[in-house]
Amino acid sequence: MLFSSTTFLFAFLPIVLITYYIVPRITRNLVLFIFSLVFYAWGEPVYIVLMIASTIVAYITGLLADKQRKNAKKYTPLIAMIGAVVWNIGLLLFFKYTDFFIGAANSIFGTQIKTLGLALPIGISFYSFQTLSYVIDVYKGEVRSQKNFLDLATYVALFPQLIAGPIVRYIDVAEQLKKRNESIEHFAQGVWRFSIGLGKKVILANTIGELFDTISNSAQSELSVAASWLGIIAYTFQIYFDFSGYSDMAIGLGKMFGFDFLENFNYPYISTSITDFWRRWHMSLSSWFRDYVYIPLGGNRKGKARQCLNIMIVWFLTGFWHGANWNFMLWGVYFGVILLCEKLFLGKALKKIPAFFQHIYALLFIVIGWGIFSYEDFGKLTQNFKNMFGAGGLPLINHQTVFWLAQYAVTIVILVLASTQLPKKLCLKLQTKCPEICGCILQPLFALTLLAVSTAYLAGNSFNPFLYFRF
Repeated sequence: MLFSSTTFLFAFLPIVLITYYIVPRITRNLVLFIFSLVFYAWGEPVYIVLMIASTIVAYITGLLADKQRKNAKKYTPLIAMIGAVVWNIGLLLFFKYTDFFIGAANSIFGTQIKTLGLALPIGISFYSFQTLSYVIDVYKGEVRSQKNFLDLATYVALFPQLIAGPIVRYIDVAEQLKKRNESIEHFAQGVWRFSIGLGKKVILANTIGELFDTISNSAQSELSVAASWLGIIAYTFQIYFDFSGYSDMAIGLGKMFGFDFLENFNYPYISTSITDFWRRWHMSLSSWFRDYVYIPLGGNRKGKARQCLNIMIVWFLTGFWHGANWNFMLWGVYFGVILLCEKLFLGKALKKIPAFFQHIYALLFIVIGWGIFSYEDFGKLTQNFKNMFGAGGLPLINHQTVFWLAQYAVTIVILVLASTQLPKKLCLKLQTKCPEICGCILQPLFALTLLAVSTAYLAGNSFNPFLYFRF
């Protein structure tokens, strides 16, 4: 069930909210848990058993990993933590990568092993990381284990962030699972944030996504060098507004139920370096790999050579996490190499040039990175890069490219502006000058307008993909 669907907006969400707020507070976690299971089962009823099993494993290993637990045997916490790692990583490897490994073995050794054709359980990459971080944090003594199974199950299954993040760590919401800030003001903030996210997804991401879809499926004879770049630029905007819009909706939904989730994006396309970009993009994933992979490997504490190796390991795994395909691994290695260069010498050189050129440098490598990320078919990926860099035998520009540019010019201008802090600054300035009018009239009016326009887009357009479902 997509957040950006009429079923969710006008059936599921209203029923959940009404039920949640009419029941006693003591039963609200139960309500969230039950409806979260319904939400998950809507698209994948079979694999709900897998998610519940992961929750049970996390609950048991969390109890055993708690260092403060009385009468714990010397190696019990360590064994429990290792068990949680084996379970979660094992699940990911089996469901997400088995067919990839079989295909790779067939290609290398000439075997004909049949692939299993396993369907990827929705959200497994996210809830596996969440349960894994919970047990590791308990093992390290950073948080006490959760004795109430329902509270832990609510945390794992919580539908706002279940299927595509942000990756919410237990340590950040442990207290909120017991007592939350449920108020009219908090609820209003949630509606505002949700409407912003829905507008990003439905009005902006879907619109520019149609351009990428059109260009990527066009015949070679219809393309040009400029069109190839235009397609990847369209994808660059689509994936940002698609995923950040979903994160905004998740954060907004969380606020409606009294939760405060951490931010997941911070205007990544205003970055002045790739290092800066990865501090701003999908921050919950970046911080997860930093805290649970990079730092345990030694981080930057064991010399420059070890630090470089650690960076490359992290970025290979980051690419691998995104999908069982070579383009994702290439994408991870690509960014790992750039980050290494910035760490070793390029970062100092960048600081000596004007900020405008730093920004252009970052955008160029970001767009090329999304060019690698966007095509799982290596043949299409290779051909697209040939087209982009003039090796595909295409003209620099043609009439079809001019048509696409004219058709989407206004949309692209809006996307550029929306990628910056300008709209936020204008809103803050307006709030400062006219707080009453803005808070009581303009904000609610704008939120309702966004919801109405987004609904109209959903009713009149069947193009409504969500890019991060496949991860």
